[in-house]
Amino acid sequence: KGNGDTNAAAFASCKRKGASRIAYVSVSDEVKACQEKWLPEFFSGYFDGKVIAEAAALEALGGDASQVCLVKPTFIYGGDSFGLFPPRVTYEYGSGIEQLLSLGLIKVIADITPGLIKVALRPPVSVDSVASACAAAALGKEAANGKVLDGTEAINGATDQPDATGLSEAFEWTKDNTIKFYNWAKEKIEESKKD
Repeated sequence: KGNGDTNAAAFASCKRKGASRIAYVSVSDEVKACQEKWLPEFFSGYFDGKVIAEAAALEALGGDASQVCLVKPTFIYGGDSFGLFPPRVTYEYGSGIEQLLSLGLIKVIADITPGLIKVALRPPVSVDSVASACAAAALGKEAANGKVLDGTEAINGATDQPDATGLSEAFEWTKDNTIKFYNWAKEKIEESKKD
């Protein structure tokens, strides 16, 4: 809940300074739907804080939803290190997972599974895409301004960020290095036959 109060104070400051647009990073509705049956009680403060902040963002602009952009990811990845508190995965790893979970079959499976399993099968979104969506909204660009961008596909759709390629890159690296190993091993075998 403290997060919500802090954001509410920031949005009150925006109102005092006459802000004309607001972009706020909230949380996906699918994650929020897991609150009652799937997540421990201590998460309730987090979700309450998001509700407080979203309302404060709207109130800061006099209720004009056409100038508020809510960016609502399930999970954000990026950077160059892993972490547990807060949870973080690297850009390379996250990009591979985004590409994998964006495949049609995985999307269909996610659509029919319940709760937190559904959320775990949704693709994460890169921090670059989240930042680009927020910037687009702040600049009044039609793709983001006044929109609720819920989930990776909607967030990516509001940006000009490239598609995730981590999985393809991992396959290409594996193929290239398998060929290099094969050629090395073949050469070593031939050398051993000469001895």
